[in-house]
Amino acid sequence: MSPIHRNIGRRGFLAACGMGVSSLAIAATDKSKMKMVRIAQFDAMGRRTGVEEVEKIVKTDEEWRKQLNAQQFDVTRKAGTERAFTGKYAETHDDGIYHCVCCDTPLFDSKTKFDSGTGWPSFYQPLAKENVQEKVDRSYGIRTEVLCARCDGHLGHVFDDGPRPTGLRYCMNSASLNFTPRKA
Repeated sequence: MSPIHRNIGRRGFLAACGMGVSSLAIAATDKSKMKMVRIAQFDAMGRRTGVEEVEKIVKTDEEWRKQLNAQQFDVTRKAGTERAFTGKYAETHDDGIYHCVCCDTPLFDSKTKFDSGTGWPSFYQPLAKENVQEKVDRSYGIRTEVLCARCDGHLGHVFDDGPRPTGLRYCMNSASLNFTPRKA
């Protein structure tokens, strides 16, 4: 046994190396080191109830693969695209809220869904602007990618050829969404 082990013991040695149980507990609960995001909250009817600061969700690919099926993983984590007219929500006209398949953040209201003729669920606006983020995507020319603000899951793209009142078309992948019917 080395002199360090003899003098401070195993727990002391691990703590000195930054691997002690107590230091792990402190690191896991230290919110100052966590990235926080502001996400709008909604009730079961889709009415905005406020904005909460919540922890940004960050997982490894391995963790996401355990949670998502192959298509969901490809679309949300690798910016893939499902084939047109194959997604389960392309022709859905039920009343409710669409949530992120990765983290359940509320994203779109069915009241803003319209038939774009593209084969993907399309909306003219997100449920709350703070629940989505947009970034330039140069993979096929220049377009605007739409991501979930809480988990950075790829949702689809937004285009400026939508209907009034916004003139926008949020063209989303069904694989990135879960639908919850509106409760009366």
